[in-house]
Amino acid sequence: MTIIFPMAGLSSRFIKMGYTLPKYMLNLEERSVFSWVLEGFRAYFKTSHFLFIYRDIHHTKEFIKQECQKLNLKNYQSVELDSPTLGQAHTVALGLEKMDIKDNILIFNIDTLRPNFRLPQNFDLDKIDGYLEVFKGEGEQWSFVKTSDEKLCKVAKTAEKERISSLCSSGLYYFRKSEEFLSIFKTMQEKNKLEKGEFYIAPMYNALISQNADIRYELIDLNQILFCGTPSEYENLKKLSLSQKFL
Repeated sequence: MTIIFPMAGLSSRFIKMGYTLPKYMLNLEERSVFSWVLEGFRAYFKTSHFLFIYRDIHHTKEFIKQECQKLNLKNYQSVELDSPTLGQAHTVALGLEKMDIKDNILIFNIDTLRPNFRLPQNFDLDKIDGYLEVFKGEGEQWSFVKTSDEKLCKVAKTAEKERISSLCSSGLYYFRKSEEFLSIFKTMQEKNKLEKGEFYIAPMYNALISQNADIRYELIDLNQILFCGTPSEYENLKKLSLSQKFL
């Protein structure tokens, strides 16, 4: 499995608030946000391959190298992009193409902490076509999942910023075949199917569902996730004892 972290965002909300570093470089308890995010996936450091897709906006290549050395993460590659992308799905597609990755892929945000992450045990990742991790949440700002079978955790539909259920994506996405991800993205690109000006990952599952693919969801508690995507979320994290969360 290849675990992918798209890092090509502009951190625009942080820049507007006067921060001088990309959000993944910001400090939390003497470690970077990047380091804490990766710490959550430590259980897979030796069994999975890691891919970082970034823009070199603040010596990012060297930063990734140094942080991975501190974490003792050796099985990784990083891909540098020359220009901004049209969203997370676009970033991942460019990285997959550049590295010619043909593998099952797990995608997660570089600005969300997921302490002690473990892959789901209630379905076989080699037999399903994809899954999303979700939590029950409020608001309209999420990617959403509508279920077709709660017992089997089957997904009927996904939507971006459209509240079709109370199940919100944590930002963690699994595709059994990276080739399918690329194929769906290219179709989205050809049809110019942007949502709010970006190519999002969650809606891509609808293409698989329309072909009778087996897409599942894994429901977790909201307290298992720590968000760091906005300045206020970052400042709130600074008040927590993160070390305790990762025990």
